Amino acid sequence: MEDDGEPEQSSWACLPDVCLSHVFHWLDDRDRSRAALVCKKWSCTMHSGSLWRCRTITFYGQPSRARTLEFQSALWYTKKFGKYLKHLEIKLSNPYNPPFLKKFQVIMRGLLSHLGKCNSHLESLSIKYLELDCLIWKNVVRAQFIKNLAAFLKRMSNQLDYLNLKGARITLEEGCELLNSLSSLTNRSFISEINIEDFFSLHLSVYSSALFHQTMSKFHRLTILTFNYNCISDELLDILREHSSHSLCTLNIKCHIHDPHGQAVSGTSWANLAKRAPKLNVNFFFERVLKHDHLARILLVEIPVRSISLRSCYFSDPDWTMRPTLTNLLPAYWHGLQKLTLELNNDHELLDNELLQLILSCKKLLFLKVWAFLSVSFMEKLLQNRAERKCILTTIKVRIYTAQDDSTEEERLLADIYKKFKYLIDSELNYFVITYPMM
Repeated sequence: MEDDGEPEQSSWACLPDVCLSHVFHWLDDRDRSRAALVCKKWSCTMHSGSLWRCRTITFYGQPSRARTLEFQSALWYTKKFGKYLKHLEIKLSNPYNPPFLKKFQVIMRGLLSHLGKCNSHLESLSIKYLELDCLIWKNVVRAQFIKNLAAFLKRMSNQLDYLNLKGARITLEEGCELLNSLSSLTNRSFISEINIEDFFSLHLSVYSSALFHQTMSKFHRLTILTFNYNCISDELLDILREHSSHSLCTLNIKCHIHDPHGQAVSGTSWANLAKRAPKLNVNFFFERVLKHDHLARILLVEIPVRSISLRSCYFSDPDWTMRPTLTNLLPAYWHGLQKLTLELNNDHELLDNELLQLILSCKKLLFLKVWAFLSVSFMEKLLQNRAERKCILTTIKVRIYTAQDDSTEEERLLADIYKKFKYLIDSELNYFVITYPMM
């Protein structure tokens, strides 16, 4: 056979650019850099802007060698290709002493300064769980970090569309300074989504602050707002109605027992907001706020509630009872409630019948998650009603608490129930049910 002198090309050489870019997308930084050495075409793919639009940088408090290399690589490539960046996430994992946080502050100062100069495409920024109220944050380091972040937000205010500072835990004045940075150039901000859950320090009555109201009045296109109930007031609801009702779709509201939540909020304010913002859905997340009188003050019938989560976090209090909440409060949302989560240590009261009636009354309920003391027969009744189309649940996740170590009999009964409704479960439901000893 004659040799024509042409080396045989690999099929990889003929791979279309869009396919090659997709392959590079799934490689980590180390493998990308190695692949870029193969040929000129692959090197060009390595420098494609589409590969560097999303980046996550994790600062590890006590990193292994592998994690140190991972961090250094992520930081280096973020700077090198920073002009393409659209979505940046910063994670702070197990900060353990002041020197580490000082190093974090210095590195972040350099990174934010670099991106502020070279990037004009950043759309989203997430820096969660800073916990700036912890003692390991020295005052000088803390103040410098907030100053650097505020300057960066000011530079990016015209392009940033999403900001997540969940868990920052800062003072009212510092929090408003950061939020005001988003509107400092034009005195108004058109960012669409903000997550300021646990943004302020614990125990702050943010709802009574004129500074906070003034800050929130500068946001004119909010679509999704995630925050704590200690920020809610008639004034805030009126501000949202006046400035963001044309765009507002979702309010995610967390109410924690250690946050002030006794303020009086008018049902009229909620009704006026819901009328002006017809697409609005409200999701409530309660943590250890379970007493009926507390919930009744918050869960007003005028609120367009889509989701409710009630969590006791394993705490048990004989002074609270869930029965009036299940029978009197929650049924008011029968026409709109789509998701219900209950994590209760209700060892002092059985709620099978009340819970089942609530589920059947909520005509749009799709998602149910329950961790509670229930009888196994509850599951059989629930599935029977679902089989008869008396409810439209598509997701059922239940953890049945038991007071015994040995739950063999309950597990056997659950297995029999599964066999009885196997076709329904396998074909129509996202279904997961177990027993769980609670001693």
